[in-house]
Amino acid sequence: MIVVVDYGMGNLKSVLKAVEYLGYEGIISDNALDIQAADKLILPGVGAFPDAMKNLIKLDLKNLLTQEVMKKGKPVLGICLGAQLIAKESFEGGRTQGLGWVEAIVKPFNHNDHSLKSIHTGWNNVKFRKSSSLLTNIKDNTAFYFVHGYYLDCADDSIVLTTSQYGNQFASSLQVENIYATQFHPEKSQKAGLTLLENFLEV
Repeated sequence: MIVVVDYGMGNLKSVLKAVEYLGYEGIISDNALDIQAADKLILPGVGAFPDAMKNLIKLDLKNLLTQEVMKKGKPVLGICLGAQLIAKESFEGGRTQGLGWVEAIVKPFNHNDHSLKSIHTGWNNVKFRKSSSLLTNIKDNTAFYFVHGYYLDCADDSIVLTTSQYGNQFASSLQVENIYATQFHPEKSQKAGLTLLENFLEV
């Protein structure tokens, strides 16, 4: 059973629909018993990092998720804001502590190219850095759909699975053991996105 974690930050239904389209049982929930019983967790989200962390703490999910993922080794996929939340901290609207599951910080794009907007929106290619079961049957330089103004700056380059270019090069997906994360939205990325989701669901 797959739990799409509901911490009040949106984009949950489209992720669940993709999971169900692939033939898997899934629910949207913030219930501790559901999260504990889940085979895998998906942490999606669209919105501001500080608000997301406040919600996770208010709903008593921060420690629970850390227990399930870091102590029990339950597979988790962070998507977009959900990917950023696994970092140590974010510089969005000041400094906010994250879940701290990976050695990374969240930074805003700072372009020398003033023709680029502050929000990276639309299709962009991902360049493979290393192999992973998450990328099975996906070709190098495949395009995925992005919507974000901040990115993960990883202290350990070895955890980065793919990079993308938007003014500067940034980590577009990463993996640390049972923890997977994509800055792009696989649920909005058509066939390639569904392939990636299915790869995670088969882990």
